Amino acid sequence: MTTVLVTGATGFIGRRLVPALVEEGHDVRAMTRRPDSYDGPGTAVGADVSDRASLDRALEGADVAIYLVHSLDDPDFERKDAQAARNFSAAAAAAGVSQIIYMGGLGDDDDDLSAHLRSRREVEGLLGADGVPVTVLRAAIVVGHGGISWEITRQLVKNLPAMVVPRWVGTRTQPIALDDVVRYIVGVVGNEQAMDRVFEIGGTEQLTYLDMMKVAAQAMNGRTIPIITVPVLTPRLSSRWLALVTDVDATTGRNLIDSMTHEVVVTDTSIRDVVPGEPLSYRESVRRALAERQASEEKR
Repeated sequence: MTTVLVTGATGFIGRRLVPALVEEGHDVRAMTRRPDSYDGPGTAVGADVSDRASLDRALEGADVAIYLVHSLDDPDFERKDAQAARNFSAAAAAAGVSQIIYMGGLGDDDDDLSAHLRSRREVEGLLGADGVPVTVLRAAIVVGHGGISWEITRQLVKNLPAMVVPRWVGTRTQPIALDDVVRYIVGVVGNEQAMDRVFEIGGTEQLTYLDMMKVAAQAMNGRTIPIITVPVLTPRLSSRWLALVTDVDATTGRNLIDSMTHEVVVTDTSIRDVVPGEPLSYRESVRRALAERQASEEKR
């Protein structure tokens, strides 16, 4: 039995990943800063990536560690995420962890990457700085109930009868279903073929953000909504616009929007050799995200 520590166990990906790992037969430790309030599967462990001593305790005896931590809602996220990765790398090495798995971001290293994507690259390197093999899964937008990028799309379509949008909506991306992200992470746990490798993961289609909004509108409303593209709408103005019409805060919105000017598509499909299976389409990803949201609302 493999002992797997999942950081961010109560977050967007973590809360879906932990049950999947338990189902696979792993001994799962769900790391959270508030273990007393954790009510999911696995064993709750209290730790904070900014506190090295707490990480030493959480990682003791772990075979694999899954790193799902970022600080996009903080203006100083680059520095904080870098220090957190240094802490985690050192603690994982000291504990004898055999593999760290990290969710990174798609994007060409030759591009002038946004601060968000640049930080993801930096964290990739820092996690392996003390010698623990790192498996990186790079994704663009993850489509699932509760995901920030998907929520921006859903709320814009829901709240606006028509949209005036910036020209970056014409940038191509390759969204992936949350179910596929979970499947890929589970598939690389302890997998010798995945050690010290970077994989690109995505859905079946390369779409513009405009295409994504149109498909979401059709799925939610049974019709498209009028969308007008304007040539000048800066990232700062775009983030304020998002804060007005969605519940995504301006800092997070700005950090994400800065990345939306970069084309982020899969150019290497080698993950399918390691974790076989056809990913879901964007339309099916949207259907599942909306169904999960509805089910969640009905439980309240």
